[in-house]
Amino acid sequence: MLTVMAATVSALGLGACVTSMAYTSRVEQAYPANGTLVPVDGRAVHVLKQGSAGPAVLMIHGASANAREFAWTLAPRLDTEMRILMADRPGHGYSERFDGAEQLGMQARQMAGVLDALAPGEKAVIVGHSFGGAVALRLALDRPDLVSGLVLLAPVTHDWGNGGTTWYNNLAAPPVLGTAFSQLLPLVGPTQVRSGIGSVFRPAPAPEGYFENSAIGLLFRPPNFRANARDVKSLQDELGAQSARYPELEVPIIVFSGSQDTVLSPKLHVGELKKQVTVELVALPHEGHMPHHGEGEAVAEAVRRLAGLGE
Repeated sequence: MLTVMAATVSALGLGACVTSMAYTSRVEQAYPANGTLVPVDGRAVHVLKQGSAGPAVLMIHGASANAREFAWTLAPRLDTEMRILMADRPGHGYSERFDGAEQLGMQARQMAGVLDALAPGEKAVIVGHSFGGAVALRLALDRPDLVSGLVLLAPVTHDWGNGGTTWYNNLAAPPVLGTAFSQLLPLVGPTQVRSGIGSVFRPAPAPEGYFENSAIGLLFRPPNFRANARDVKSLQDELGAQSARYPELEVPIIVFSGSQDTVLSPKLHVGELKKQVTVELVALPHEGHMPHHGEGEAVAEAVRRLAGLGE
């Protein structure tokens, strides 16, 4: 009996691996690595570039996402005036993952390396969405010489207390269990996420084609999903330490916050940030967690202003 059970489990596991390999091949053909691979500390960071002249802006995506999040939203609003750099965080999109990559300091170091390589000697405006907001803040703390200003979109900034980590990230993060669990994600993950997209945007409508245009399918490659889970699992402790340093910030900060954001509490994040540092808050009463979609032109104007354009 045990032999039969073991054989069954083994067969299911093999089937899941074959399925995940096929899924990975298919999704990478649909959304190839068509950016620039920038070596930082011997690891590759995948960067999408738009625009050929003007000040530099670096855009950092949030959890469960990749650099394409900005390629069809903010970048087209700015690429005639600025050089847009959109970087995949470590283990996301096509950027290389490495030990310790869940640390905000290490992610900020990778982003700094992108600016050192592609905008040497310049200061850039840094745009960060959600988790990317935490990385943007860390970049400004650790390398203020690279940053002229921050535009934060529904940023996560502080330890938020109890809860906040989903069951699937809890399962995907551990080394052994996470590896096995992540092989199953291509079977169910894309369908589940497609059906839940509206809740991230609510009360604003989700834009048509969001899943495809932002290449969300890349998330369900097993290594990508595990990287995302480990980032999210470590974030609360990372922010507990990082937030104590926010009074060091001296760059201008503009925050766009959806008043009806149900993913991150504006009170627990932007509200706490305002107690520590000067922030220009743009409160959006009819937006949720994705303000750069519904209020894209306002966000673009904030980037221009911090870059010294359009004055």
